[in-house]
Amino acid sequence: MPKPIIHSFFDEATHTVTYLVIDPATHRAAVIDPVFDYDHASGKSSMQSVAEVLDKAFSESCQIELILETHVHADHLSGAPYIKLKTGAQVMIGERIRDVQHIFRPIFDAQDVSGDGAEFDLLVKDGEHFKIGSLAVEVIATPGHTPACVSYKIGDAVFVGDTLFMPDYGTARADFPGGDAAQLYHSIKRLLALPPETRLFMCHDYLPQNGRTEYVWETTVAAERAHNVHVHEGITEADFVSMRQARDKTLSAPALLMPSIQVNMRAGKLPPPDKNGVHYIRVPITLPTA
Repeated sequence: MPKPIIHSFFDEATHTVTYLVIDPATHRAAVIDPVFDYDHASGKSSMQSVAEVLDKAFSESCQIELILETHVHADHLSGAPYIKLKTGAQVMIGERIRDVQHIFRPIFDAQDVSGDGAEFDLLVKDGEHFKIGSLAVEVIATPGHTPACVSYKIGDAVFVGDTLFMPDYGTARADFPGGDAAQLYHSIKRLLALPPETRLFMCHDYLPQNGRTEYVWETTVAAERAHNVHVHEGITEADFVSMRQARDKTLSAPALLMPSIQVNMRAGKLPPPDKNGVHYIRVPITLPTA
């Protein structure tokens, strides 16, 4: 099977990696987890990040046919609609997006959200196969961080979303609504059962305290098995869940949590405009108890 051509784009503001995956035989391509640039303090936005991806696709003479979302992100807004507008590409996500929409629709009173994933063009399930040109793609359900998390196996490469991080940083949090540390453990074990030479591509990278000084986002199954600080060999499900739950209690909410969920459960579209034509992000307020 031919190896995919992979170009990565790191957005330091959100610590997110977007990938352009190209079939060398047909020059058909997919974009994984694109970023829409948004400044929450001012409400200003731009298309700079997705423009870089589109410029690279143009320079490589490839046709983007698919936009693959690994999950409903809580730390950046999706740039999928702009890429779809410019290329006609279809937007894909795991079929359990329905669960995510049902969880968050009442929280934000998002009555326009379908609840059946209709905002996306394609919903995929565990074990499903499709192609990018001549490249075979396998969908691997990896819930735990969110119910709808999926990983995409393309040749010898797997794009793992937020399920795993680089070995020196560990694993994803599991404390968002619908998250489950036990499910995350089993999803990680499933990924680490792949052949040791399998390449793993992260959705994010962060710099560990007192660690390296450069961002990296590619590793292997072998490296994760040997060195991941959260899922070292021999760790039990109970130990992992205990560690993950204790760690999650110390974590702050992502800076873009509120806008990200509202936009990304709509396949990257903004909430409907108000009567004055302006789009708004809702922030539910939790009042103190008496």
